[in-house]
Amino acid sequence: CSPQFMTVVSTKKYNIARGLPIVHHQGYICEIPADHRFPMSKFTKVLDCLLKDQVITEKQVFTPEAASKDLVCCVHTEEYVNKFFSGKTTTEEQRRTGFQWSEGIVSRCRLETGGTVLATQIALERGLACSTAGGTHHAFPNYGSGFCLLNDLAVAAKLCMDSSVPKKKILIVDLDVHQGDGTAFIFGNEPNVFTFSVHCGKNFPFRKQQSDLDVSISEGVEDGEYMDIVQTYISWLLDSFRPDVVLYDAGVDPHKEDELGKLKLTDDGLFQRDHYVIDTVVSKGIPIATVIGGGYTRDIDKLASRHTIVHRAAAKVWQRRSL
Repeated sequence: CSPQFMTVVSTKKYNIARGLPIVHHQGYICEIPADHRFPMSKFTKVLDCLLKDQVITEKQVFTPEAASKDLVCCVHTEEYVNKFFSGKTTTEEQRRTGFQWSEGIVSRCRLETGGTVLATQIALERGLACSTAGGTHHAFPNYGSGFCLLNDLAVAAKLCMDSSVPKKKILIVDLDVHQGDGTAFIFGNEPNVFTFSVHCGKNFPFRKQQSDLDVSISEGVEDGEYMDIVQTYISWLLDSFRPDVVLYDAGVDPHKEDELGKLKLTDDGLFQRDHYVIDTVVSKGIPIATVIGGGYTRDIDKLASRHTIVHRAAAKVWQRRSL
């Protein structure tokens, strides 16, 4: 990946910003059938909830650019990108992703990927930044899967790694309830990227890939046991791998009310998880960018509020650490 494909942040604009940087684009959503299982409208509601509850102000919100073809081809094959961008994916390929192709789907995926790239770049400048989308970890180099068509985490990590000399070391902490199989596959032979996944073993994807560190947990795990697992590994990974930046997938699908999760975490458990991860990383002087990951509940307002837990935790850390 060449630095020329990076989304550029205006230094002047950023320096006058106050508070936790939030990356959002109204194009994170697009039209899909009303009865579709994917909760598309949650992305707008996440930002609305943060503003309504005065967790952030509009001055803290940064708008990303759509990821270019050249940028996403740092991770995905040119053949796949051409097919996806032009609407030439087959019916079977579309079925595997869970989405019927549309120009809107392409646009939102490119913007979502650009959002994760921008959040990563801002985090490198200020220590911490959060997107209101992202975490499409099931996308492989040559196909999409499980509601994921472009792997935003992989694109952001690859760009961040390749745009510096020596290459930056990236730790991807994936606490979505589903294993980040696409991300694990993409970086399987990349020593500068460490993939860490804590997921429910008896859940999608049923054919797992090998992350650098996989922790497969049983159905029904609650807050205490889950936190013990997270705390066991995070500090150790930071000290042993010594990353230059952390990308954090804060999926809320481990929640007890999630329709696809099979775990039993509470809202407080998710907050404690997110606060611990972010604060531990920041306390060691390592930049961290967060994405919201998965969450599947029919009550979209409740789901959107749950997705803001990571932003609320990040805001607490931002204030506590005087970033």
